[in-house]
Amino acid sequence: MANVKVYNMEGAAVGSMDLNDAVFAVEVNEHLMHMAVVGQLANKRQGTQSAKTRAEVSGGGAKPWKQKGTGHARQGSTRSPQWTGGGVVFAPKPKEYSLKMNKKEKAAAIKSALTSRVSEEKFFVIDELTLPEIKTKEMAKLLKGLNLGKALIITAEKNETIIASAKNIPDVRTTESGSISVFDILKYDAVVIAKDAVKKIEEVYA
Repeated sequence: MANVKVYNMEGAAVGSMDLNDAVFAVEVNEHLMHMAVVGQLANKRQGTQSAKTRAEVSGGGAKPWKQKGTGHARQGSTRSPQWTGGGVVFAPKPKEYSLKMNKKEKAAAIKSALTSRVSEEKFFVIDELTLPEIKTKEMAKLLKGLNLGKALIITAEKNETIIASAKNIPDVRTTESGSISVFDILKYDAVVIAKDAVKKIEEVYA
């Protein structure tokens, strides 16, 4: 069974915690993690880009000059792609980019990402991830105590105090245990997670 240290809000070790092997010690599936990251990035794309083809631009109905005898190349319409104001060849059109993964694949990808962070010793459990008031200095102190820079902070529930305290720290993101994603877990150098959030993740994915 995987075992990690538990820290307090000063970044000092105060104990240890056993992690559920069904979530934090699985066989890492890089293919599923890749699929999850590509899918999340694809789902963010709006796909609203659009340009007009020669069939959609206005005007250009009349032949600009006669076919022969002018010294110019033959032209059939002023809305051909080579003309200013003409249509676009193979114009981009609105497109749906979203990709789908089934629930089991998503769960396996998240467990793989969490396992990779635990095995790399980049998974830091905080005994009580709370602050009495919004204090960026206190959050920075925690990260400094853990010797971390770029970090993903995970709470059990939405915590406005923690969110606001971490908001102005560069390269730090906060999220709840029910909203974790493979992309975020892998993007940041380390995961800083509340002890009760670990329990919630185990309840969902074990």
